[in-house]
Amino acid sequence: MRVDDASPVHRMLGGLGRFCARRPRTVLATWLLLAVTLVGAAAVLGRPVDNDVALPGSDAQQARDLLDRTGPGGGTGGQLVLRVDDGRLDDPARRDALARVTREVAEVRHVTGVDGVSAAAGTLSPDGRTGWVTVRLDVSPRQVDRAFARAVTDAAAPAGAAGIEVTPGGVLASAAERGGSRDSELVGLAVAALVLLLAFGGLVAAAVPLVTALITLACAVSAVGLAGHLVAVPSVAGTLATMVGLGVGIDYALFLVTRHRRLLAEGVPPAEAVARSVAGSGSAVVFAGGTVVVALGGLAVAGVPILGTLGWTTGLVVVVAVAGAVTLLPALLALLGHRIDRLRIRRRRPAPPPASGAGPDVDPDAGLVAGTDSRTGAGPDGDPGAGAGRATGWARQADRVTRRPWRWALLAVLLLGALAAPALGLRLGQVDAGDEPVGTAGRTSYDRLAAGFGPGVNGPLTVVAELTPPAGSGADPRVTGLTARVAGTAGVARVTPVRLADDGRTVALTAYPRTAPSDPATAALVRTLRTADVPGVAVHVGGATATRVDLADRVGARMPWVIALVVGLSTVLLYAAFRAPVVAVKAAVMNLVSIGAAYGVLTAVFAWGWGVGLTGLSGPVPVESYLPMMLFALLFGLSMDYEVFLLTAVQESWRATGDNRVAVREGLAGTGRVITSAALIMVTVFAGFVLQDDPVIKMFGLGMAVAVAVDATVVRGLLVPATMALLGRANWWRPGRRSRVGERLAGPSS
Repeated sequence: MRVDDASPVHRMLGGLGRFCARRPRTVLATWLLLAVTLVGAAAVLGRPVDNDVALPGSDAQQARDLLDRTGPGGGTGGQLVLRVDDGRLDDPARRDALARVTREVAEVRHVTGVDGVSAAAGTLSPDGRTGWVTVRLDVSPRQVDRAFARAVTDAAAPAGAAGIEVTPGGVLASAAERGGSRDSELVGLAVAALVLLLAFGGLVAAAVPLVTALITLACAVSAVGLAGHLVAVPSVAGTLATMVGLGVGIDYALFLVTRHRRLLAEGVPPAEAVARSVAGSGSAVVFAGGTVVVALGGLAVAGVPILGTLGWTTGLVVVVAVAGAVTLLPALLALLGHRIDRLRIRRRRPAPPPASGAGPDVDPDAGLVAGTDSRTGAGPDGDPGAGAGRATGWARQADRVTRRPWRWALLAVLLLGALAAPALGLRLGQVDAGDEPVGTAGRTSYDRLAAGFGPGVNGPLTVVAELTPPAGSGADPRVTGLTARVAGTAGVARVTPVRLADDGRTVALTAYPRTAPSDPATAALVRTLRTADVPGVAVHVGGATATRVDLADRVGARMPWVIALVVGLSTVLLYAAFRAPVVAVKAAVMNLVSIGAAYGVLTAVFAWGWGVGLTGLSGPVPVESYLPMMLFALLFGLSMDYEVFLLTAVQESWRATGDNRVAVREGLAGTGRVITSAALIMVTVFAGFVLQDDPVIKMFGLGMAVAVAVDATVVRGLLVPATMALLGRANWWRPGRRSRVGERLAGPSS
């Protein structure tokens, strides 16, 4: 069937593919110009990030807003952690060096003040060997970059000459290590190139998806970086965008190149092959990318700004990847023509003749998407040995599963249950600098402060109180009563002197817990302080640690709503694509299964510490509170990719034969190899990010790699075909009327 005879969606995409094939140089030049412009702008203007977590409506946010309005504290501040191996920091021989550090750091641009080491202020440890200098700034945290952090540490050079070790802390440490190692991206690209080379059997064909993915990734990541000038974008957003952009960019191109090369092998002219590939596999790419964007859009109901930002930045990368797959890639394929099969590393086997009946494109009644032609059995390089035509591994597996579906369904359930079981003990927490790999600036400053002052020094709590009527001075009984109440609370190590606003309406003090920021006891202390009973005083607790506690509470409360919205919208999209409610609901449930397995592995590795040393961390760390919700939205969308391609192939065969069991066998056999190749690429790209220093990035990388691996093997290879074989004709039931296939064909009920 030709593109022009297909549904409106296919005709539109076929027309787009034909346009790109006729004007390939114009399309390619447009993309290159866009990439150069965005990358150049990001290089000149920078990519500011802001890891500050705002949470409107929370108690921590109320405390922050009070401080911002009345001014008894607040503002951006960094730290320089000082340490000596012998003697004390306040020894006469070192006082001049410390005074010089204070003067020279104060002269750095954007530094508004420097608070030196002082025993009276509580910034000198009892043994005198550790202390910190507070550097107050007139810029926001997202404007603190590596150059500024380096300027501050360089200004502290006199301390080094006096035998004092200086380590940046706080926002200075984060800025000093920003834009770290690119090993993860290089590992992912290297493995992806190898998989593509083995899948396509040629250097040129393997290079095309990589080139497409890299150009679109450059555009998308640069756009995300530039967005940091307009809105608060956390540092994890750029890394997550790179991770997802590489994975989906290569995957989407792989599916299109697979169909294009098969059509060329069947004798279709290059320009027409491009158009038909974009109309067929391109429509599947658009649908798959759309489901990812819809799933990420579900984060809007979370009421958590950082999740909303991660959602739209990652969604932007997916949109650009889809756009590149249906425009840039067709232009490259048109320019290459038959040369795409140059530099082969093995001999091409002859392609089979086209099957009778409908061609490789989808029947107009088949819905919105098209996938691999299960009836020709063609694999990713047009090789009939990759499909159902020969008894390949996937064909044999398809036959085994459909002949004994109960056995394989039970095996899949047991495997998935074992992987997901640890998730029952998943408890959300917060990762702090103490969880970073040993040797990083953040970890070093954290450990030195904890050793000198106790673990709670790294998670100070800002206690803010509103006074009505205003207090005349710090001697007001309400102020002294608040100080005594906070200092006497179990779990508080010490408190700083109170700071009273000029109008007397707001008072603030800092309380240092006895426990580390990520310790559950610290979260309990936050809740206890908020219930402090001081007559005439409304108490709020803020600061980074308290904000993270509120974040975990809100994520836990909103998670069911996000799941319901994402699953509901995705089910509707699947129904629109396949017009089969049973298939749509089953697909949504299968995606939940693979996500559950990812949660289980994350819990076992990071929370329980099973093999955590292999990730580069020194011990168990809490699972970041917002990560499960973000992972759910992202993985639910990504898992839909393989579901769509498999179900499309199954539905094609069902419409041709009316035999559900045959359709399941042919669908799995015809798509198994290309889905395996695509999944292997995505798994290696994601797993490569475990090499990053940031524990949260490690969690994202491992969780996504596990989910995709489980989805492409146990779920797609065992559970989906087994359940479809068991359901029989019920898979294709439509409410209100009999299936037209059922009316035309009297195939077996299975």
